[in-house]
Amino acid sequence: MRRRFVTPEGVDLRLELGPAGARAGAFVVDALLMLVILVLATIAIGYLLLSSVRGEVFAILWLLGAFALRNGWFTLFELGGRGATPGKRLLGLRVVARDGARLTAGAVIARNAMREIEVFLPLSFLGMQTAQGVADTFLTLFALSWSGIFLFFPLFNRDRLRVGDLVAGTWVVRSSRARLAGDLVQAAPADRRVFSDAALNLYGIHELQTLEEVLRAGRPDAIETVAGIIRAKADMPDDGDDRGFLSDYYVALCARLEQRLMVGQRREDKHAA
Repeated sequence: MRRRFVTPEGVDLRLELGPAGARAGAFVVDALLMLVILVLATIAIGYLLLSSVRGEVFAILWLLGAFALRNGWFTLFELGGRGATPGKRLLGLRVVARDGARLTAGAVIARNAMREIEVFLPLSFLGMQTAQGVADTFLTLFALSWSGIFLFFPLFNRDRLRVGDLVAGTWVVRSSRARLAGDLVQAAPADRRVFSDAALNLYGIHELQTLEEVLRAGRPDAIETVAGIIRAKADMPDDGDDRGFLSDYYVALCARLEQRLMVGQRREDKHAA
């Protein structure tokens, strides 16, 4: 269940894929939360508009609202810094790009748009037909079979991918619950390394997060590789203390980015101006 996840800096973090049970549980949690919001919104809006809006118009507004809620829920949460909905966060999962790059808005929109085709549209259509009393056996079996095929698709491929993951180029992986080591956030000692502005301008927030993951994992080969890359780019000598070097650079880069944020300058990654 572990896969290679090579960052833009050439570091393999070896992520663990999210199991099918955890993904299903996360979806159920999100579905229940959305259902609660939808029920409360339906009661509130129905109470306010019951006397001024016809039943057909209210039904159309309800369908549009439900569509916006379920698509906005998954898309907006996964576009956030954690790359996870509340259900995924509760089950320790997150969405990442399979190529090791930063998760893009296009990938998130694509994977969640496919969910409409996979699950929501056929089941919504079946629900409408059932409510009108015109759903026959063939329609019921077809809708359930269609959704079932896509629902169980992750069980039949080694990377536990939904069709949406295949289209978007994403994985759902276990997120690390480990905290940063204390020496990364404690007050700086007197002999802390000092870095030039040019060295600290090499990277942005995305690279800072990658460096944090490397330090959390604590793998000597990854630490050595990243330290060598930063030293080469910053034209700094190798003093033989790779972890100490990365810890000092992490603290300095974090402080630098925070200072720039305070004056309204946000640098997302090394490619940003």
